[in-house]
Amino acid sequence: MSVEEDKPVVKISVEDRPVQIVKIDDESETHNFILDEEALDEILGRDEIRDKPICIISVAGAFRKGKSFLLNFMLRYLENQGSEEWMGPEEGHLDGFHWRGGMERDTTGILMWSKIFLVKTPTGREVAVALVDTQGSFDASSTVRDCATIFALSLMTSSVLVYNIFNNIQEDDLQHLHFFTEYGRLALEDSGQAPFQKLQFLVRDWQYPYEEPYGAEGGDNVLQKQLQVGENMHLELATLRKGLSSCFSEMSNFLLPHPGRHVATNPNFKGNLNQIDEEFIEHLKDFMPSLLSPSSLVVKAMADKEGNTMPEAKSMLQVTIEANNLVSLASAKELYIASMESLCGGERPYLNLQQLDIEHRQIVASALAEFDSRKKLGGEESSLQYREQLATEIEKSYNHYKAHNESKNIFKAASTPITLFIMWFVLYILSQVTSLLMLDPLADLASWLMWGLFSLGVTWAYIKFSGEFSEIGVVIDWMTGEVWDNCFQTLLNKAVEQGSETAMKQAVTMMKLVSTPNPLTPNPTMNLVSTPNPKLNLVGTPNLGPKKRL
Repeated sequence: MSVEEDKPVVKISVEDRPVQIVKIDDESETHNFILDEEALDEILGRDEIRDKPICIISVAGAFRKGKSFLLNFMLRYLENQGSEEWMGPEEGHLDGFHWRGGMERDTTGILMWSKIFLVKTPTGREVAVALVDTQGSFDASSTVRDCATIFALSLMTSSVLVYNIFNNIQEDDLQHLHFFTEYGRLALEDSGQAPFQKLQFLVRDWQYPYEEPYGAEGGDNVLQKQLQVGENMHLELATLRKGLSSCFSEMSNFLLPHPGRHVATNPNFKGNLNQIDEEFIEHLKDFMPSLLSPSSLVVKAMADKEGNTMPEAKSMLQVTIEANNLVSLASAKELYIASMESLCGGERPYLNLQQLDIEHRQIVASALAEFDSRKKLGGEESSLQYREQLATEIEKSYNHYKAHNESKNIFKAASTPITLFIMWFVLYILSQVTSLLMLDPLADLASWLMWGLFSLGVTWAYIKFSGEFSEIGVVIDWMTGEVWDNCFQTLLNKAVEQGSETAMKQAVTMMKLVSTPNPLTPNPTMNLVSTPNPKLNLVGTPNLGPKKRL
């Protein structure tokens, strides 16, 4: 790009226009993003730029802050190849990307200028330069996901991102930038290098020129102060600044003055240079070469393979609701765990499974009551999924506690040797009986099986003592468990059932015998009433018999 003072100003062709390459489906609930591949191929698939290195410059930031207005000055600079009079006549309108004043958003999705500019660098190679305009962030019609996706796509596809902000680099500007860069970085594979290339801060309407002057030098001083990590800085703020520094291979800043009251307040302003403050134009002339001159162009580096989907972005309210419900969930689960630990955890003795289940249900009810008693943001609909999550996690914990409690059962721990001994004893009785009955083949078979069980028991004991061949020990435990459950346990259950029935019948018979009176047995109460009291006869009542004369 050569600088020629007498070169006539080239106006933007009417055939060139902004082309929307990414659209947002506002009518759908999910606000889907649609890439217009045909439009993108029409711009980048031309023969004159095929296989050439490309520099993609995107402008991003809050809505209604003059991004499209700025891009049109970039168009003029590139069209006129950076000539001395690249700004054009003072009376001309500012054409190119559509822009206007007012409160409502004007740009939606992502737009690319239809013309790709070829610039010859000092090394002699030609670089294709593309300009991209993006939808402003935080307007009333866009979700946080929309804003994050637009910004992240700009980050991933551009070699230079111009971050357009107002008045000063505030803490919230850094937080939004950090959020968007992290969102974009999640969609890229980690290559061990900075995921993004150059970040160009552009502070519009700089209010403190008495502290730092307009331009690149003052801008870099402001940026260095804002990103500096102090000794006493809060950990969250320090982490944010370190994260931003690691995201970009290069960062710079430029301070621009206010363009003038007429630009900000006149609804009929069309971009005439004579209506813009001279100080703004002067520094704008310094800014454009720092970004678009042949020696300043940053060629887009090829990134690693990107993912097919973007991560989910959440608003601060959603994050707060989630955190609030997670705290309630953690508190309720902590109550459950503490109660179960005191019941059957650690070194607590073995508890009957039925008793454990009853206590578990009571503790679950207390945990759910603890969750429901806490005030939560988002209402019942938001907390319902976390309540279900709590129930699921409690059920998983209960399975662990049941397994831990079962491991304390002495019989379970010794079930394998007990089962082997019972089988050996049964075979011993069988061998003795068959020997008495002269059934020698059966007696020999029983003896061989007894030796096999003895060897199996010795093997099991060695495995448990040494810890070796644990897979064989698991098989032995499974085999003895199957024998116990399907044979001995069944017989034992039937014996207990029959014993219980016999005991109940005897108890009922005894109750009937006690409750039925015997007619041959005199009633002692009746006997006492009908029998005269001799003491009363001697002391309390007169003797009515005949008197004896002396």
